[in-house]
Amino acid sequence: MTVLLKNVRPYGEDAVDLLVKDGVVAAIGADLSSTAQTIDATGLIALPGLVDLHTHLREPGREDTETVLTGSRAAALGGYTAVHAMANTDPVADTAGVVEQVWRLGQQAGLVDVVPVGAVTVGLGGTQLAELGAMADSAATVRVFSDDGKCVSDPALMRRALEYVKALDGVVAQHAEEPRLTVGAQMHEGDRSARLGLTGWPAVAEEAIIARDVLLAEHVGARLHVCHVSTAGSVELIRWAKSRGVQVTAEVTPHHLLLTDAQAEGYDATFKVNPPLRTAEDVAALRAGLADGTIDAVATDHAPHAGEDKECEWAAARPGMLGLEQALSVVVDTMVDTGLLTWREVADRMSVRPAEIGRLTHQGRPIAVGEPANLVLLDPTARAVVDPAALASKSRNSPYAGRELPARVVHTLLRGELSVLDGKVQK
Repeated sequence: MTVLLKNVRPYGEDAVDLLVKDGVVAAIGADLSSTAQTIDATGLIALPGLVDLHTHLREPGREDTETVLTGSRAAALGGYTAVHAMANTDPVADTAGVVEQVWRLGQQAGLVDVVPVGAVTVGLGGTQLAELGAMADSAATVRVFSDDGKCVSDPALMRRALEYVKALDGVVAQHAEEPRLTVGAQMHEGDRSARLGLTGWPAVAEEAIIARDVLLAEHVGARLHVCHVSTAGSVELIRWAKSRGVQVTAEVTPHHLLLTDAQAEGYDATFKVNPPLRTAEDVAALRAGLADGTIDAVATDHAPHAGEDKECEWAAARPGMLGLEQALSVVVDTMVDTGLLTWREVADRMSVRPAEIGRLTHQGRPIAVGEPANLVLLDPTARAVVDPAALASKSRNSPYAGRELPARVVHTLLRGELSVLDGKVQK
């Protein structure tokens, strides 16, 4: 497929024409001409296709809430060209067979690169290491391993996991939560949780695991990735570890950049998430950490749930919220429009660094001649009110329902093919 993008602004800079041919950027310049399909991209900003390190696609096992196909559609509409599919499916992605199944479903969908994450332990049970080597050697070539949703809380087992993945050039993506400190937890621990009568999830439960794990990673000389960082103290710990040369990376979710524990006031379980929404001071620290590079990446933690799992009393609801389709808009709202990130830095945090962490060599590449044409084109001037009924996901648990957000993804290209054209998914 050959496409000519007229007057597009790579990284928000000067407008140029950009010719895409045979899956790569074939030419960049002024007044290019071609007999190919021509798209007027005047006013649109081009970034490398986004890469998500943390997506729950629910297939196999909970196809009533999301499938690889519907999740891929949501991702493409959000400007993503690659997503890492978390392992807490049913059956758990803890064998070569299951990760290859997810990988093949992604290939069939053909809208984004679906990159399976392998479980660290068998059945996410936290007692026995899974088939890490077999998953790495499979067709899915797994390099990110995580028990996300659960913490690898046994320090000896975590050390062994780090030793194994080091040999595979992999990374352990840890859900940092000391389970003995969060028994029955429902929301951030503080004055508000006490007043609302909801059991608190203390910041120290996250920070204690991060402190332990960065020391283990340093001892082993392995890579550690911290999932969905949510507290100011966690940011400080990661900053300290990086200053020591520890191979630690970290991600923050869009919802933790925007929302606070005040959302719990109405007992709307849409806002129940793990780790919980924190305080305004934590949000400020997370934004600062993402701006200065302490936090490497934005990752969605896209977590679809059925209506009956959310439209119930807070204590009975499952934690998690949607994120793929509005992630870029939330980052624009919280980080670009506030002057904390440039467009190039957005590309770094949402494409380049996530691809590097996941060892995806054909994603997160610069917009340059000869590079893979994985691109997102967005209109930075657009604003829209989020309507959950219009989402591509099978589920509707969006924390942004009714909220007006800036920027709109107009086109997405995966290896030169339009997966999204004029805001409409092509499959």
